[in-house]
Parts: sequence; structure tokens; C-alpha cells
Amino acid sequence: MSELRKDPITFRYVIIAPNRAERPNCFEYDVNANNIIECPFCEGREKSTPPEIFAYRDENSKANSPGWKVRVVPNKFPALILKEKLARKNIGMFEKMQGFGSHEVIIETPRHYKKLHQLSEEQIKLVIDTYQHRLTDLKTDERLKYILIFKNEGSKAGATINHSHSQLIATPVIPIAIAEELQGAIKYFNQNGCCIFCDIIENEKYFGERVFFENEYFICFCPYASRFPFEIWILPKKHNTDYKNISEIEKSYLAKTLKIVLNKLTQAAGNPDYNYIIHTGPNRAAHQSYWQAIDKAFHWHIEIIPRLTGMAGFEWGSNFFINPVPPENSAKQLRNTE
Repeated sequence: MSELRKDPITFRYVIIAPNRAERPNCFEYDVNANNIIECPFCEGREKSTPPEIFAYRDENSKANSPGWKVRVVPNKFPALILKEKLARKNIGMFEKMQGFGSHEVIIETPRHYKKLHQLSEEQIKLVIDTYQHRLTDLKTDERLKYILIFKNEGSKAGATINHSHSQLIATPVIPIAIAEELQGAIKYFNQNGCCIFCDIIENEKYFGERVFFENEYFICFCPYASRFPFEIWILPKKHNTDYKNISEIEKSYLAKTLKIVLNKLTQAAGNPDYNYIIHTGPNRAAHQSYWQAIDKAFHWHIEIIPRLTGMAGFEWGSNFFINPVPPENSAKQLRNTE
């Protein structure tokens, strides 16, 4: 049974999830056959995962059987579980909740050796469609305050299964990193009457040195205060608070953009492990009045974090980041790759 424990000083929640220790650390490979011996995410091994929640499938194929293109299943070792009660408890000065929430895995392809950037644009769009579907569905539950979609690519990024996949964790609280970003956006809006992300787009386009790719619908750049070498932000040019409201044409262009950007990152930075995270608006169904400015103030976006450098004592102790590569240099290298 997992718990959410609240730090009384920073108000940061920590998920204590003992069952996560049971996850596999690696899978064995058959070197001669160049094929994995056992992978629960490969087509034909559907019974190795919990029953699917959602899938894009071939016509007439049945649930939990071959014939799928993208498949969503509950995480076998979940950090949070929807069946838990949403109950808070105080223990002296400390506060905790039961491990209520949702933890899902989005299996991006039935093919084991295909990475996301190697998939077709059509297949990547199905993944993007799936993100939208799951966000829209989970936001109907007012108990879930935030839904974070993220991808861990490679062992340095925290992946324990080599098959290309992303994850979704829905929580009954807004994570503090997200809350800080939301509050910063609202503060800027209250002071300036406009969205800070829209202003960042205009500034990055004006200066140009950190922008390395853009099309009609998206702009991609290394942010001014990049925390890591080759950190990348992808922003829609049209103001939109919620990823779940992304249009069909935007999804097609986002598939093209992700494929191009991840290919550029692979070439420019030497095929690094990476994380990407979708930052979208919170679930406002239960607290619309609290977030009344958020539709004008916040702008959904994707942050890509290559795992090229580690965090040491100073970073952990101060929450300052030391980046040895100026974002202008990272952007130039990304711009110069095909």
C-alpha cells in the first residue's frame, strides 16, 4: 500500500510506494538472436500486463490480444491506485494520505526495437491521440487534481523496460514543481495582463539564437535559463492552457515536430537518454474559482531533459542547477543537424 506524505517545511508531497521496489531492473537479451527473451510490452505478450484500459487496434481485433497499435495498461507496480480511498490523516505534526491516484503505461508501439523518433509520423500521432484521450477521461474525476504524462527513455532516465513507452500518473494534489510554475504564470499575468509563455515565444523569435526549429503550429528552443545541456521546450504557438484541447491539425504537426526534435537531439547530443514531460493545466473542475485566471495565464508545453549530466550535492542541496553548455550553443548544434 502506498502513501502520500507531506513535508511540513516545503509542503512537497512524497509518494512512499514499497511495491515499486519489486520492479525489474533489467531484462536478459539473447545476443545471438538479437532479440529480447522476455518483454511484457511486446505484441503477443498481452497477458503479461494487467488488462488494457484503452488501445488503438486493427479492426476486429480483441482487447488484450495482438492487433494493437498503441496500448494503455495499468502500471503493474503502481505508485498510486484509484481503488484507494482519498483520506487524509495527521500523525502528530505530520500529514499523510492513502495512495489514491492513477498510474498508467502507454505502450507506444508493438515493435520492441523501435524508439519513438524512429516511428512513423502516423504512429507518433496515435501516441499523441492517446495522451489526449487519457487526460480527457481522467479529468472527469474531480478527486484527481493533476495528471502528469512523462517519458523515461533509457536507464539513466529511469526506464526499467527497454520497450518504448511513456507513463501517466494522476495525483490528488498538484505537484509542487507544477504549482510553482502555475503560480508564477498567474503572477506574471496579474502584473502584465498577458501569458508569460506567449511573451517568451515572442522574445525567443525576436532574438532567434535559442530557437532551432519551428513550423506553423509549434516552436522549439533551448530555454534562456536551461538547467541542463540541450534542454528543450516545445510550445504551441496558439495560446492553449490544456493539452486535452489540442486540435487535430495541431496533433499532426506535433507528431512531425516530436520526430524532428528527437532526431536532432539524438544526432547533436550523441543519442542521450532523456525524459520528457507534458506540463498542462490542472484539473479545475472542483476548484474553478481558485484557478479562474489560469486559462489566460498558463500555456501547455513539453519539456525535454537529456540525461547528459548528473545532479550533485550543490544541486540537491540548493535546487540551483549548474549547466556547462550555454543554451545558445546547444540550440546552434541542434539547428545544424538535419
